[in-house]
Amino acid sequence: MNVIKKYSGLIWLLLGPAVMYLLIAGALHNIDPDGTKDINKPIPWIIIIAIFTPISIGLMIFGYYALKGEYDHLAENSEELN
Repeated sequence: MNVIKKYSGLIWLLLGPAVMYLLIAGALHNIDPDGTKDINKPIPWIIIIAIFTPISIGLMIFGYYALKGEYDHLAENSEELN
């Protein structure tokens, strides 16, 4: 089970920057000053990227800790938390 946690940690660690790259690439591709739809305006893209940046950073932190092995042993009762 710990091997699965480490592999999924690697996936999460790589997924964070990949999602940010795809969002920024999509924004650069779709922003058009001559466009009339909402997808062509930069403000919605700025809002979307601003919301997903902390989520992406959180994915990378979670993946780092999973890859490092911090989740190998989870507490089973409240006594193990101290």
